[in-house]
This record gives sequence, C-alpha cells and structure tokens, in this order.
Amino acid sequence: MIHGRVLAIAGSDSGGGAGIQADIKTIGALGAYAATAITALTVQNTLGVHAAMAVPPDFVRRQIEAVMTDIGADAIKIGMLGDSATIEAVCDALTAYAPGVPVVLDPVMVAKGGQSLLAAQAVDTMRRHLLPRSAVITPNLPEAEALTGLTIRTEAGMRVAAAAILAMGVPAVLLKGGHLNSDTVTDLLATAAGIEAFSAPRIQTRHTHGTGCTTASAIAAGLAQGMTLRDAVVRARRYVRAAIASAPGFGRGHGPLDHTVTADPGRLRD
Repeated sequence: MIHGRVLAIAGSDSGGGAGIQADIKTIGALGAYAATAITALTVQNTLGVHAAMAVPPDFVRRQIEAVMTDIGADAIKIGMLGDSATIEAVCDALTAYAPGVPVVLDPVMVAKGGQSLLAAQAVDTMRRHLLPRSAVITPNLPEAEALTGLTIRTEAGMRVAAAAILAMGVPAVLLKGGHLNSDTVTDLLATAAGIEAFSAPRIQTRHTHGTGCTTASAIAAGLAQGMTLRDAVVRARRYVRAAIASAPGFGRGHGPLDHTVTADPGRLRD
C-alpha cells in the first residue's frame, strides 16, 4: 500500500542512476508515491555528464503547480536546479502552492565525475532564498564548502561547517562525510538540539552514482510517511548502504545503486 506523497524537483539522468530517476525509484521502494517536476535534461551515463539542457523556469513552476493543486504532496525533495532563475521560480511556486510542506534540499552543485551542475552565481541565491525554506539540507563536503566558504578535512571541521549552515536559517543539516579519506564514513545530523554522528564502515566500491539523490529522496519519503527527521535519516542511511552493497555493477564508471534492494520498507525502519 502506498503511504505518503513526495514531489521530487530535480534534473533527469539519462543513465538512470541519479536525478529524477533515482528519486522515483527510491520513493517507490520505500512505499511512498512519487510525483515530479523536471528542471533539466542531461546527457549522462556512469562516465559523467556530457551535456545538459535547462527546462525553462516558468515550465518548472507550472509542473509544481499542476502537482500541488491536484495530487498534493506530504514532503518535497529538491535536487538539481541549475541557475538562479530556476531557484527563484521554485521558491515562488513553493510559497504559492506548498506552504508548510517540509522540503528536503540536496544542494546539487557538482556531478560525481566533476561536472558543474549549478552556476556559480546561483550559490548565493540558493543560500539566501532556498535554504531558509528547507526543513533539512543534505550536502556532501564539497557542497558544504561552497555554501560556507570553509575547508573541511576532519570530523571536527564537519561540525564547524554544520553549525555554520544552521546559522544560515536552516533547521537541520545532514552533512555527509563520504569525501573524507577514512575507512569509516561519518554523517552528522545537526539541529538546534545538537549534533548526532552516524558512522559505518566504508563500502569499497566505485558503484556509488546517485547516493546523494537517493539519500535525500529516502528522507523525504520518511517525512511524508510521518516519521521524525531522525528516524527518516536512520532508515535512509540503511537503505542507501544496502543499495550500494547490492549495486548491479553496470557501466564503466561510477555505476548505479540497486534501488530495488528491498520490497519491505518496514524492515528498514528500526
């Protein structure tokens, strides 16, 4: 039975491993319903992003309007936005059609292969307009560095960066530590109540394409289903680790996860 509605606002990945494709797979695997507003088309595979074409901002806004005025949403996940005009259109649409709906923001800036997915001048627009509208943001370390201007090389540095992002008006931050050179991956969930660390052994694999999109979508599914933020984060991390561990091994580069890793989302709740 479908429980919870999530509107995913993100770009399309023709390789199917990240972006809107990963969002839909994740949300469905965890028992929620996925609707979409596509912000960009990419020519993409496991070797990288080879080209990208933005969807006109007003068309993005109309997609959000169409979903919210009919199907509705219990949570919203935002991924690739591309430029300031798209960010502003999304913010306007959220204000008009989704007041009070929790937003999970994955501040996508750079693809796994290193290609830029957010115009440099749009970072400030995101910082000023979209961060305060979000219930939680899920940056990796390069994204956190771009948002804060800090250099992050240790878990202590992660804690400083998480506090700096909270100071921008975001209620919660899940700062992902996968870019640190360590056999243990530590993520920090920071809120006004404090910082909680979640650690697990690193899974040694090159098949990690779409982990950021998948994590944010899994959290959004949990919030849409009435879970607390902490419980949604715990389930999301377990789901992503299981999806990495059972990745199918497709492609010659950073391959996709196995988003079908479980047909029983309940067993990932504890």
